[in-house]
Amino acid sequence: MKLLKALLSVGLTLALIWALQTRFGPVPPVGKFLNPQTGFWQNAESRNIKPEEDLQLTGLNDQVTIKFDEHRVPHIFARNEHDLYYAQGYVTARDRLWQMDMQTRAASGRLSEVVGTRALELDRYRRRMGMGYGAEQAIAEMMKDPRTRRSIEAYTDGINQYIRDLTIRNYPIEFKLLDYKPEEWKPINCAYLLKAMTETLAGGTDELAMTNTLNHFGAAVTNDLFPDQSFQQDPIIPVGTKWNSKPLPIPQPSKAFKDMMMTGGKLSQGKSEGIGSNNWAVSGSKTASGFPILANDPHLHLTFPSIWYQVQLTAPGVNVYGASLPGAPNVIIGYNQKVSWGVTNVDADVLDWYRIKFKDKSRNEYWYNGRWNKTTRRKEVIGVRGETPHTEEVIYTRFGPVAYEDDAQKPTKAPNDVPTGAAVRWIAHERSNDLLTFYLLNRSANYADYRKALATYTAPAQNFVFASADNDIAITPNGRYPLKYRDQGKFVLDGTDPADDWHGWIPADQNPTVKNPPRGFVSSANQSSTDATYPYYLNWQFGPYQRGARINGRLAAMNKITIDSMRTLQTDNYSITARDILPTLLNNLKGTKLDTDQQQALDLLTKWDLYYNANSAAATIFDRWWENLYQLIWKDEFEVKGVSLQIPSRDRTIKLLTTEPGSKWFDEVSTPTTETCADMVQKAFKRTVTDLVRDHGKKPQDWQWGTVRPVEIGHLASLPGFGSGKFASGGNRGIVNAISGSNGPSWRMVVQMGPQVKGYGIYPGGQSGNPGSFYYTDMLQTWKNGELNELLFMRSPDERSQRISSTLIMTKK
Repeated sequence: MKLLKALLSVGLTLALIWALQTRFGPVPPVGKFLNPQTGFWQNAESRNIKPEEDLQLTGLNDQVTIKFDEHRVPHIFARNEHDLYYAQGYVTARDRLWQMDMQTRAASGRLSEVVGTRALELDRYRRRMGMGYGAEQAIAEMMKDPRTRRSIEAYTDGINQYIRDLTIRNYPIEFKLLDYKPEEWKPINCAYLLKAMTETLAGGTDELAMTNTLNHFGAAVTNDLFPDQSFQQDPIIPVGTKWNSKPLPIPQPSKAFKDMMMTGGKLSQGKSEGIGSNNWAVSGSKTASGFPILANDPHLHLTFPSIWYQVQLTAPGVNVYGASLPGAPNVIIGYNQKVSWGVTNVDADVLDWYRIKFKDKSRNEYWYNGRWNKTTRRKEVIGVRGETPHTEEVIYTRFGPVAYEDDAQKPTKAPNDVPTGAAVRWIAHERSNDLLTFYLLNRSANYADYRKALATYTAPAQNFVFASADNDIAITPNGRYPLKYRDQGKFVLDGTDPADDWHGWIPADQNPTVKNPPRGFVSSANQSSTDATYPYYLNWQFGPYQRGARINGRLAAMNKITIDSMRTLQTDNYSITARDILPTLLNNLKGTKLDTDQQQALDLLTKWDLYYNANSAAATIFDRWWENLYQLIWKDEFEVKGVSLQIPSRDRTIKLLTTEPGSKWFDEVSTPTTETCADMVQKAFKRTVTDLVRDHGKKPQDWQWGTVRPVEIGHLASLPGFGSGKFASGGNRGIVNAISGSNGPSWRMVVQMGPQVKGYGIYPGGQSGNPGSFYYTDMLQTWKNGELNELLFMRSPDERSQRISSTLIMTKK
């Protein structure tokens, strides 16, 4: 009996040991995770950092000195370019290794290797969209240029040196939670990171939904509800700017496009408002210092760790500070002693879908230009944790990959059961060397250098704002733009007709630009790039005009501008939408019988200052009212089961309310009565108050904007407990301070040019990607408060500053 008990005890102990070291579904091996020597306990970090650290590293050519300031921002001083980028790769990996690994896996379609089948569809999508193909094209082009090749190779070597020196106990906690180990970095990973940004900012399309809308409503209705020119406009390049170059001949529309515009056509992942940014630069004639000031705040998904990583890079020929992307060398948004620059998204039409007609079910040939053409195939093998690998064979045409090719996938219905598919032509597949643009901007000294740097840029198209110590300011909606006929790509294109192909490229020197305009400032907020006089087609729709109109109105009225007045503008909560539409809404409530709660809400709105401040109940009422009204107007006719239709924009809805009160679109087709504009406005208002009372009670203080619509910054992998938690904040989409949910200003920067450049900046989080570090969130509260940190711009490693907390000396091993 004693022997049996002993054997049973040993068996249970072995089973427990096995269980603790084994992964069960998404749960990491508990034993490994809790191991006091190598588990998560080792990830806790003290706020107190060693003041001096020395490292001997293989791969360096000379000594590198890195000074860390109070926020752990590295100021890297190297004696040659190789060591500069080697050190940048090393310290970035030290702070952000898991983020770099995960972003690369996501972009390349390799998440399933880590998390199993729940990521398989996302991986399949990325493979079918040609992310790998695009990255291969890009890295091949980057490696042709010795400047970008050397920087990528050095950056890669620095990352890999850190990985090789890393022990299991010091793995970032996410590696322990997901139970996998870091792999060596490859140069192509830098390209994958840039392709991920192209996907985020230039990877959406409305043309599938627009084609369905055209089929459903016909050409007349579609053209009326989805015009090329917005009702309200305030373009980036000021109206009246002259275009001094002779444009190329504009291609003629295809027969299929003309037929669609005449009859509505028989053609049988959309974009959403929110991803955007603000930037502007003001001339010295409008500033207190007499030198230009530049501001930029890119609006992206807010996560811990931040999408950005602050760094200063100094070596012979370069001394630059700003925000870098973990996984790529150089500074992306920043400044040096002579110039500063920033970016916002252009929203150019650089992704088009083509309906492909295959010869037969083998899909070995497709019809184009009057003959059958051969397809090629790319074999994509996706590793799946705990499962056999999934193999995906993606067909490629002259346009690009066929992302949808079977009945379950294809977005259009084929006549006579002829096999069809949907191929994607996308700027992300083109050969490009976008890193060279930032390499050159980091070293720029004047306007001519800025223009030279922009000539090398492809995607995602960006509004590059510029300011210099020479008192020049400029802005250029810049990228590689396909030469198209007007509205080409508004709907699914005919893959059989060469007239629907891209017809070359708009010359880079004919991209819209303006330098030192008479008004004394330049700005962008994702609105239309130009007025209708620009000869080329960039897109039929852009971001709404409201943010740009508010920025331009404020800048036009301001003089003696300072850093602080620019910071205040970045956090401005005033609503142009409310200014434009609220009087019309209130007018339609006149004479309406209201109950006590409704009257209370109306009283708040009539006294509202139109600011989306965190403590404003009126902002909540207006926002909910607008959303309810928008849904009431469009939902009954644009929500069709099994068909994705494009809903008219905010701009078109405002025009409908303010200039077309008798429109048929106000009628609810599901009711026997004919509703008017006033009926819809009143119904939406009463529904709004009912919803607020039901969800938040009768007290207006419980309706405050920051309470009803809190902000939350989550972990990159949505790991619970690693985010910010919910907090109250002002701002919203369509407002300069564009904070909404988990989207918003990912990096606020203001730079004062002059004899001694001064920079200020903040992002919501910290330099460290380790949740156990003080430097994971140490800048969050400053960002919440709408404040900026003064950025420490050092001239030499010997410069004394009380803000330096530690020094790292790297030497050759």
